[in-house]
Amino acid sequence: MQKSFEKIGIIYNSDIQEAENLAKKINEKIPNSIIFSHAFLKDDINLAIAIGGDGTFLKCARYYSNKNIPLIGFNVGRLGYLAQAKPNEVDFVIEKLKNNDYTIENRLMLKAKDKTALNDIVIKGINCARTATLDLYINNKKLCSYVSDGIIISTPTGSTAYSLSAGGPIVSPFIDCFLIIPICAHTLNTRPVIVPSCEKITVKMHEHNEKLNISCDGQVDFIVENEITIEKNENYAKLLILNQQKDRFYDILKEKLHWSFSPEK
Repeated sequence: MQKSFEKIGIIYNSDIQEAENLAKKINEKIPNSIIFSHAFLKDDINLAIAIGGDGTFLKCARYYSNKNIPLIGFNVGRLGYLAQAKPNEVDFVIEKLKNNDYTIENRLMLKAKDKTALNDIVIKGINCARTATLDLYINNKKLCSYVSDGIIISTPTGSTAYSLSAGGPIVSPFIDCFLIIPICAHTLNTRPVIVPSCEKITVKMHEHNEKLNISCDGQVDFIVENEITIEKNENYAKLLILNQQKDRFYDILKEKLHWSFSPEK
């Protein structure tokens, strides 16, 4: 293994028995590795291997982005869009790591106050049972008002997550931008907006006495008074990508979205 990977952390989702079993199997094959649960992340490692679903991967990505530690994932969850390896590819992955046959991709992250997100930050009114009027500002200039269930601010990495379900476009992770997508907008002329990642995005409740509910990657929630500003995070998530496919992003699109198959008759 590369000298920088002197200590490898194998992180498993403690809610998935298969994840813990796979972690033990990998630990037996990599002498310089330690195992721990995603509930108790440790700092003293040089490479993180996340075993679980996309939720496990997202939690590890947020935590290790500030520590400059690369991350690779094994998917034992449902969709597993972010984790590139399957449980039956353990030997293949270890061989790639031994031969330094990989690249490390920097993925854009979002920041709201002291919280970060790799996929998206979702903004809703405190009363989620009804629509809210949300004013959108770009670099302190008002762009529009959305009457909707909320607004998704997404990275290109997150463009295949909640953003996609809300009608947003699929964006290559190599494009330096953020997506702004209204959720169930009440007007037909409302459309998603794509802005450069250097822009400052602010969302305010039109009713000044109401609060906003903020959710980062669907895992970290908090409430703010009336407005929130979202910007590019200083640090990137570092995804370790095995050198096995030239156009991995498009291959994953075909696999996960079933674009390779003809419609059923």
